[in-house]
Amino acid sequence: MRSLFCLLVLGMTLHATVPVDAQTPQSIGHIEYLTPKMKQLVAADAKIEVLAGGFTWTEGPVWVGDQASGHLLFSDIPRNSIFKWSPQDNIELFMRPSGYTGVTYYGLEPGTNGLTLDSQGRLTMCEHGDRRISVLTKGGGKKTVADQFEGKRFNSPNDLVFDKQGHLYFTDPPYGLPERAIDPRREMDYCGVYRLSKSGQLTLLTKQMTRPNGIGLSPDNRTLYVAQSDPAAPIWMKFPINDDGTLGKGQKLQDAAEAMKTYPGLPDGLAVAKDGTLFASGPGGIYVMTPEGELLGRILTEGRTSNCTFDPEQKYLYITADSYLCRVKLK
Repeated sequence: MRSLFCLLVLGMTLHATVPVDAQTPQSIGHIEYLTPKMKQLVAADAKIEVLAGGFTWTEGPVWVGDQASGHLLFSDIPRNSIFKWSPQDNIELFMRPSGYTGVTYYGLEPGTNGLTLDSQGRLTMCEHGDRRISVLTKGGGKKTVADQFEGKRFNSPNDLVFDKQGHLYFTDPPYGLPERAIDPRREMDYCGVYRLSKSGQLTLLTKQMTRPNGIGLSPDNRTLYVAQSDPAAPIWMKFPINDDGTLGKGQKLQDAAEAMKTYPGLPDGLAVAKDGTLFASGPGGIYVMTPEGELLGRILTEGRTSNCTFDPEQKYLYITADSYLCRVKLK
């Protein structure tokens, strides 16, 4: 495992600059235009620009702040760290430990995964090792948001999204457990999709998805999108959200089985644009599709690609792809 630098971090934040790996390319992959709509979203001459490299496995990007002076946070799960990228300062280590605070070895993926902001602008995190959803309080430490359902600990919360009212939706596959699905510490025999209301009521929405992973909401908050990273059924699903917060009957949007024959990876994290277009990571890159499931094109890193997010004005799509942080300019 390559290291960016050797430094023991005892505090929550470190402002030392992290050098970009010398072997990092300037760009990777290519963009595939399957429909005219794709050319309206991504310029024909756009490239997948590599902002930084040398990480172990990047995930969970989230933009913090405004367009001009904001920054991007993202997880490096194996390193139990969150990094910060900004145009001014490039890469800095933001938090370590991020997802596991124990004193013994805890597998290959102990850190945070999905990151988002709550209604107060606080960083809210899916923690693999500590098996919880947490929030970074202002002027203080972390606070547990949820860590169990009906008296049983979560497997390893993976990805999360808040709706406009402040209700939280998240997924809970077993990927953060040291032995994954067969780990003796596992307390649930299913992988759930949950809703935590702003009043604190936790509801199991469905346990029918074998490996729920990335999650997102339509702009009107009436549809929930969930990626499934099961090699036997690598699909993206959408569910109508009822008035009481429960889910209606799910519908398959796309299937990635055929793409897995060409590119590595599975359906993973996703982001929903202001116009409702889905940008969903899958085998080899980001799959751009309509809310009805029509595949418009692909942003192909040609390698394992975990997640993506936008800046506030959606000028760029930021992508976490294996050891890289990338971005693509949008139209």
